[in-house]
Amino acid sequence: MGYMTVEEHSITLLHLKRSPGIRSWSLLVGVASVGLAAAYYSSDSILWKLFYVTGCLFVAMQNMEEWEEAVFDKTKNRIELKSFSLYALVLTLWRKGQERIVLDLTQLCDVCVQEEKVRYLGKGYLLMLRLAAGFSYPLTQSATLGGRSDVEAVASLLKRFLGLEELQQRRRQEEDAEFGEGEEGEEDDSLDNSSDSDDEEEEDDL
Repeated sequence: MGYMTVEEHSITLLHLKRSPGIRSWSLLVGVASVGLAAAYYSSDSILWKLFYVTGCLFVAMQNMEEWEEAVFDKTKNRIELKSFSLYALVLTLWRKGQERIVLDLTQLCDVCVQEEKVRYLGKGYLLMLRLAAGFSYPLTQSATLGGRSDVEAVASLLKRFLGLEELQQRRRQEEDAEFGEGEEGEEDDSLDNSSDSDDEEEEDDL
């Protein structure tokens, strides 16, 4: 499974989605099977058997990846990030489990791939959204394992959709132009100072 899949892509809208991968579902089935086997072969009471099964299910759901969505809307200048956690939904008895974050699209200045350590499993990669205010926000809450190329592909898609490379080039050109004007101003000041000193020397000679 890739990092994120494209649900909708137009000139003004980019909708990305992510679902739990094979690893999450395999973990859920495996841990749940352990609980069922413990309950089946145990001679304990029915309450203990229920405890074995539900305990293993909670451990499996806690380690599952979340369902996540990212919507980049140019017409509304808005980034909407949504995540859905099965574990939080069950733990709060269906009262919570979905998070929604809205960011200002005009403040987005760059996207980059970041490496992150995944507990017990090694290295993973995720995409970071860098905002002009000076802070960064992850596109997804969980990293993808060993798939840097998949994350880089999503980063390239985002940069093309938002025109970030052209924006960065314009900013660099503006900075270079301002720097060049500053150097010219310093040169003019130094020339004026040298001419003033020459005039003063001539007056002293007279």
